Amino acid sequence: MRIANVVSDSIVDGLGLRFTVFTQGCPHRCPGCHNPETHDPAGGRAVTVEELAEQMLSNPLTDGLTLSGGEPFDQAGECAALAARAKEKGLNVWAYTGYCYETLLEQENPDVLALLEQVDVLVDGPFVESLKSYDALFRGSTNQRLIDVAQSRASGAVVLWSRPDPLAHFTRPES
Repeated sequence: MRIANVVSDSIVDGLGLRFTVFTQGCPHRCPGCHNPETHDPAGGRAVTVEELAEQMLSNPLTDGLTLSGGEPFDQAGECAALAARAKEKGLNVWAYTGYCYETLLEQENPDVLALLEQVDVLVDGPFVESLKSYDALFRGSTNQRLIDVAQSRASGAVVLWSRPDPLAHFTRPES
């Protein structure tokens, strides 16, 4: 697969300590994109899924894998394989895409569907510069959604992800 870069200890690309892979190549080319160097599909460097998996699993403090871009769903087969390795080790998986969730489902592409099966939270939709927000949790613009993929697939409708209460396991239920 082709990647632009890896950040092995990100805290801005999803909840917890993330191993973030910036895939190379993006057809969306959103004006104001934060990662324009990822647009050219011939740029970046080639790596194997195994190389990335070894690097991802080398830090026992990592909470999850984030697939960003570029456009991860344009390399869905390789990204699905990497995500499966993350899930095998108990890591959660987030993915960013310029496609809308519904568009990904409509493609009926087996690799895309395999990747969606591995993704816990999907940040979908193109970056829209006029909707840019520094307050949009884990998103660049307010049109983008944080989707709970498992709940969405189970219900047949988009279910938005809600941030877990970090103190929930410390509190007692009221009697």
